[in-house]
Amino acid sequence: MKAHLIKEKTIRVFITRNSSSKTSFEEWLSKAKLADWNIPEDIKRTFPSVDLLGNSSQRVVFEISRNRFRMICKYSFGETSIRLYVCWIGSHADYDKLCKSNQQFTVFDC
Repeated sequence: MKAHLIKEKTIRVFITRNSSSKTSFEEWLSKAKLADWNIPEDIKRTFPSVDLLGNSSQRVVFEISRNRFRMICKYSFGETSIRLYVCWIGSHADYDKLCKSNQQFTVFDC
């Protein structure tokens, strides 16, 4: 199934504020738009460094720009497409702080 990206604007805003991330996010967007996923493990086939979060959270952590940046998305598989909601983007250091503060499941608006 084709991925339908929700909140691509979040990525565009991040790129504007972090110009060094542009090439890596553009590559990620190209791959995601061409992806054909039917199960969560298919996401990992497209992006081998991805972390599928447990506890039925339906969230995935993408490593962008050789892990300089992290992006957390929520996924939802439907009958004809997968919806991928951009929840959070930040530096790897910001991600580590997020995890240490144990907020990874409370800061998202998705």
